[in-house]
Amino acid sequence: MEKNKIYNVPASFVSNAFIDEKKYQALYKHSIDNSDEFWAEQAKEFITWFSPWKSVQSGSFDKLDMRWFLEGKLNACYNCVDRHLEKRKNQIAIIWQGDNPDESLTLTYAALHEKICRFANVLKNLGVKKGDRVCIYLPMIPEIAIAMLAVARIGAIHSVVFSAFSSDSLKARILDADCKLLITADHGVRGGKNNPLKDHADKALEKCPNVKHVIVVKRTGAPITWNKERDVWYHEALQNANMECPAEKLDSDDPLFILYTSGSTGSPKGILHTTGGYLVYAAITHKYVFNYSEGDIYWCTADIGWITGHSYLIYGPLLNGATTLMFEGVPQYPNFSRFWEIIDKYNVNIFYTAPTAIRALHKEGDQWVKQTSRKSLKLLGTVGEPINPDAWEWYHRVVGDDRCPIVDTWWQTETGGILISPLPYATPLKPGSVGWPFFGISPEVVDEQGQAVEDGKTGKLIIKKPWPGLMKTIYGDQERFKETYFKEVPGCYLTGDGADRDTDGYFWITGRNDDIIKVSGHRIGSGELEAVLNSHPAVAESAAIGIPDDIRGNIIYAFVTTKSGIQPTELLKKELIQKVRDEIGPHAIVGNIQWAKDLPKTRSGKIMRRLLRKIASDELTDLGDTSTLADPGVVGDLISERKKIK
Repeated sequence: MEKNKIYNVPASFVSNAFIDEKKYQALYKHSIDNSDEFWAEQAKEFITWFSPWKSVQSGSFDKLDMRWFLEGKLNACYNCVDRHLEKRKNQIAIIWQGDNPDESLTLTYAALHEKICRFANVLKNLGVKKGDRVCIYLPMIPEIAIAMLAVARIGAIHSVVFSAFSSDSLKARILDADCKLLITADHGVRGGKNNPLKDHADKALEKCPNVKHVIVVKRTGAPITWNKERDVWYHEALQNANMECPAEKLDSDDPLFILYTSGSTGSPKGILHTTGGYLVYAAITHKYVFNYSEGDIYWCTADIGWITGHSYLIYGPLLNGATTLMFEGVPQYPNFSRFWEIIDKYNVNIFYTAPTAIRALHKEGDQWVKQTSRKSLKLLGTVGEPINPDAWEWYHRVVGDDRCPIVDTWWQTETGGILISPLPYATPLKPGSVGWPFFGISPEVVDEQGQAVEDGKTGKLIIKKPWPGLMKTIYGDQERFKETYFKEVPGCYLTGDGADRDTDGYFWITGRNDDIIKVSGHRIGSGELEAVLNSHPAVAESAAIGIPDDIRGNIIYAFVTTKSGIQPTELLKKELIQKVRDEIGPHAIVGNIQWAKDLPKTRSGKIMRRLLRKIASDELTDLGDTSTLADPGVVGDLISERKKIK
């Protein structure tokens, strides 16, 4: 994999930058050497406080007692909406584009404020108070943003559950957080199909006795079951609610939300984020990573059920007074131009999406992109997993017309915001690299003993000092918090990802540590293997896993999807096996390549390698929970194909 190819930002764009490379280096040094001073400056610039903090930070990774902006008082909703009203009440806060291209809606900051206040009073009238947990199980409609901010306004804690999750997944999350109220919709709409959310919710609530009220948004009007003692129509409750609702004054360390993330083992983890530190970090990263400027139309394609939707569709943009676009649908419906048509329709300037979506659209050919203009675009971003250089270059060349910088961001649900990323106009770009650390972030690559490795060698990625956006704990399980993130490398945050840093200081994410494949004692990252496979002009996407081998410990088993119109052949298989050997080394022995029409992915676009390992190893009796898959039918197709090549 080529690691020295550098793209420099066009000179005409550099004048639009907040910072250049020299200023980045100076600010980064300041943020590490004078952490309290740096974060105090950012907290004053980005956030409005009801009363100031007494000290910037306390605690450490050793004792896991980290706190930020101690005793400062603020409110997340106030910072996202109220404080903008004097200047921006008539500015559009949210553009909503429905699954159906003919359905759309805009909300100004003033209209958003009124709806939030009314809904906050609905919640209070139903007994919700500060510290209560409220579960939100809604599709990508404006009401999900209204609900989140209304919950935050009154000091309650929101727990958003992705609307494609099953009733069992919803039940588990409601019970773990002990939610007292659920907000859902009659149905969700996605890709022209209806998802019966109310039915799923009713089934989940059969085992959730502490949920006393269910607020239901009417999205489609299709028939649903109704419990008169428990269910409340959103639109009816809103009509009768008072439009005055002062924002609760919260402590900086008060919880803001719980968001569940699945690990490779065990039950989902309830990641708890607190108010002050999270808001400061979401705001500063949104501004600098995306070079957000007043008046920009900003679009993050993530579902709000994931952390990217929290930090970079709702909180980050609204904290900065932006216009944020929310999309209900999918990139391939009703055709493969959908993303690009929306960009033209709303003159989107900043576009942030997942590598999975880019690869899927690349697979269909350039024509779907080139029939649109995209002239409004100034910046492109990626999130969720490493982007292979081939997809990066297509994104840059075809989507961005060779003129838009790409910010390939690395971060996690636990981190609250982006930790490593190129900064537009400040960082020369290397396709496939996540660039340099953000301000205040001190990353290191270490070996199995926790010792730093030489540049160019792969190891475990850790963060050596706290930052404001970091999670507070795993809800209800501080011991698991300690065991998962801080036990293996004491005094440091263990990210769970593998990485290497090149001699220019650029970081390269090699995949989850669980996805490292050991072949004859050599460690090979799944991300590195997939980048090589995906660089072949016939390949649209791939996933590499290791399966046991008596001689080598493991051999590489790869699932490969070809581009539209290209037929898989034995000759192509041999080419790919040789390509991996040539570019990584003779130790990178690919034992088998299985052709795949598609790969099993979660709705957020992450490949479920756990399922691929089971399929490749013929462990088919217990595939585990597949409810989070975007298309469960993919698994059956892969099993059928596996049986043909055994």
